[in-house]
Amino acid sequence: MHDFHTHTFLSDGVLAPIELIRRARYVGYEVMAITDHVGPGNMEFVLKTLIADCEMASNRWDILALPGVEITHTPKEDIDRLAREARHLGARVVNVHGETVSEPVDPGTNMAAASSEHVDILAHPGLITLEEARIAAKNGVYLEVSARRTHAYANGHVVKMAQEAGASTVLDSDAHGPGDLLTRDFAMKVALGAGLDDEQATSLLDSAPREFLRKLGVQREG
Repeated sequence: MHDFHTHTFLSDGVLAPIELIRRARYVGYEVMAITDHVGPGNMEFVLKTLIADCEMASNRWDILALPGVEITHTPKEDIDRLAREARHLGARVVNVHGETVSEPVDPGTNMAAASSEHVDILAHPGLITLEEARIAAKNGVYLEVSARRTHAYANGHVVKMAQEAGASTVLDSDAHGPGDLLTRDFAMKVALGAGLDDEQATSLLDSAPREFLRKLGVQREG
């Protein structure tokens, strides 16, 4: 499995980064990103910790662990600057907490994230518009199909907008604890539940992560 959106107790998850990585490897993960929630005040601390744990795990175990962030509930005007800063501080994966239907995200966040060359994934973008999806496609920002409960409500819409706009998609767990980590079977069900057929769902689980890693400039494909 590949998973580019997970959380630890550095934000609202329950495990230390090194334990989350170990548990992910135990259930079959080959590549993962830890993307704890950040704003301007905690970004440097979070990334310093994640970089250390991800480096140790990747060196010792058969898993590629990437340090990252999820820029969350920040003013839309600051998203591009924060994404650029996260990259400067060592984030390998930069996610933005999109306008999910279940939380009061600042309106305009989807557009700001889709417009930033420093953002990799627009997480659970909710009722994203076709225009926003087209801008994401233009800038190489991936739209997330989410396995997380309330965020998954809009998966079918996200897939439809991505297909119409030619935007890339990736399926992630948004794990906050070990029970949220994905199995192949459950990830396939999420993909099929989003309205994809068997071939499209398989591509989302297999081809999309490899393409995303190439975008990041990561050689290992799992």
